[in-house]
Amino acid sequence: MTIVEITHEERAELAKALLDALGPVAAAARARATGVPAERMWNAEPVEVALSVLSAWKLVDAEVKRLTAGAAATAGSYGASYEQLGAAWGITRQGARKKWPEAVSRPAVESESLRLFGGTVELTEDTAAGGWRWTATGADGATGEAVTGHRSREEAAAHAGAFLAAHAQGVA
Repeated sequence: MTIVEITHEERAELAKALLDALGPVAAAARARATGVPAERMWNAEPVEVALSVLSAWKLVDAEVKRLTAGAAATAGSYGASYEQLGAAWGITRQGARKKWPEAVSRPAVESESLRLFGGTVELTEDTAAGGWRWTATGADGATGEAVTGHRSREEAAAHAGAFLAAHAQGVA
């Protein structure tokens, strides 16, 4: 997806809409913070008004981030990848994964099959249980499996590889 720039006129309209929305937020936040009625917000010292507006922009920024994360999660729920999210935002896949770590849903169980020492192993990640397991069939027909989940795919693969090595036939 290519990022489309907005025109100067569209940018001016967006700025006006944001400023129109910001005024009441700034007045209400200042009223709560100072006890001064919202309609008198603009009668304060200029530095106080400017700081109130700055504080209101922080509130808007937090809301934009929340809405952005919701949009990323929605796209992810429809199958968008981190690569696609990054392209839409103008950042890398890794940047998108860091920005919205929960946006792209992973399957509850992920598995992978490997052949080693003449046998086969199925590595399975169970994200709900928080670990990796393995089941294997050695070249000699023996079967085995992880009794407990392993902390990583690599740890599970190492244990499964040791099992397959022990049950290899004619493999040196």
